[in-house]
Amino acid sequence: MAYETRFKSDEIDRLFDAILQLKDRDECYRLFEDLCTIKEIRAMGQRFHVAYLLSEEKTYSEIEKITGASTATISRINKCLSYGADGYQLILKRMKEEE
Repeated sequence: MAYETRFKSDEIDRLFDAILQLKDRDECYRLFEDLCTIKEIRAMGQRFHVAYLLSEEKTYSEIEKITGASTATISRINKCLSYGADGYQLILKRMKEEE
């Protein structure tokens, strides 16, 4: 059964299809640098790092020190890990399996 998202559109499908064509980290840097601002890329990187640290059972204060993320951001990501679409969980699990 396919995931039912709240924001599906042809434009977003096309974007995700493009992302799925990326073959390595260098290609990711190239596309995301063209697609997003540096601030947006850094914010996404920070969010993912927070999710990783939460999955490693770090405390909010430890995460705040390591990443510079606000407790509001950390809390939001923690809610996504617990009640979200399981996107973070899916990728974190795959990455840990590769380690």
